[in-house]
Amino acid sequence: MVKKWLVPALILIAVIGAGAWYFLVYRTETPPPAAVNVPPPPPPAPSEPATLHPIPDGDEGKDLGPVPPLNDSDTTILTALGKVAPPSAVKHYLIPENIVRRLVVTIDALARPKLAPQKLPVEPTPGVFVVDGDELHATLDARNYARYRPLVAVVRDLDMQRVANVYFHFYPLFQDAYQSLGLPNAYFNDRLVEVIDVLEKTPQPAEPVDLVRPSVMYQFADPALEGLPAGQKILIRMGPENASVIKAKLAELRAIVTAGPLKH
Repeated sequence: MVKKWLVPALILIAVIGAGAWYFLVYRTETPPPAAVNVPPPPPPAPSEPATLHPIPDGDEGKDLGPVPPLNDSDTTILTALGKVAPPSAVKHYLIPENIVRRLVVTIDALARPKLAPQKLPVEPTPGVFVVDGDELHATLDARNYARYRPLVAVVRDLDMQRVANVYFHFYPLFQDAYQSLGLPNAYFNDRLVEVIDVLEKTPQPAEPVDLVRPSVMYQFADPALEGLPAGQKILIRMGPENASVIKAKLAELRAIVTAGPLKH
């Protein structure tokens, strides 16, 4: 004999089962719910430049005056550089227009295949590029190295801490110029460190260094040398002694501009 409570329970189960079966069979015929217009998410806020080597906070260069707008900075930068290098050398070697922009573009390009001559921050090296030999077999003449010695002598005597203080004080200008290259999330001091690292790894080929002249300009005959970044090729053309001086001063500068806490 079926218990009295079992019959209502079976009826309830049957009703639930029928309802479930009906839903499964006919659910595709149920009108879809009305579409809800969800507004698109707001665009992400511009991110700050990823920073590995932050510029230190301090009073470095406080005697250099206020930082002007980038487009009006040439006179101020010339005056500041004249305090860390002989003013006559600054006037002789430096192109006085768009100084910060030229420096930034050139520094960035030193680790790339080519430089843009029209954007260099310094005047062309005086004299004629000297080679030994003829069109069939030419080598880099050691007399060519003398062309660079006056500029290298100026660099050798620089106090790199004072140079860095000028750089730190006017860093907002360097950052603005770097971001204007289409790099809104890049940090220029990190790029400077990358470029210094590239230059310090410049190989020193055995001398004499063979050259070829496929067109107007001489090139390194060794494809491995010709394929080096532009800055490394400049150091090779300057000669081992000059290159050694430049590398040593770059190492000093690198130690100063990376002295801040390293970020990960």
